[in-house]
Amino acid sequence: MGVGLRFIRELEQGKTTLKMDKVNQVLELFGYQLRPGKELDPYTIYRSHVNRPVKIYLRDKRLLFGIILRAIRENNEIKAWDFVSNNNAIAYEQKGKGLITVILSE
Repeated sequence: MGVGLRFIRELEQGKTTLKMDKVNQVLELFGYQLRPGKELDPYTIYRSHVNRPVKIYLRDKRLLFGIILRAIRENNEIKAWDFVSNNNAIAYEQKGKGLITVILSE
């Protein structure tokens, strides 16, 4: 995998100053990648991402590309979003609701 035994030991022991490219080399073997990121609160998403192309990383490690159509509210709180993937966007324009996926905000 391109890293030495010493690096693996340091990684296992939780050393806090490891090189990210080497950590990602190890994680790549298991299908993962470490990257900087942040979670957005539902209202930030609503104000700046609705009806725009988005890339969504779900907690179950799936990556979705598409458009957030609208917020779904319950008791005046955003609980989910209607989302159409890029793969279904053209068909959605022709057929409508049947191709919407609901993404929970929690």
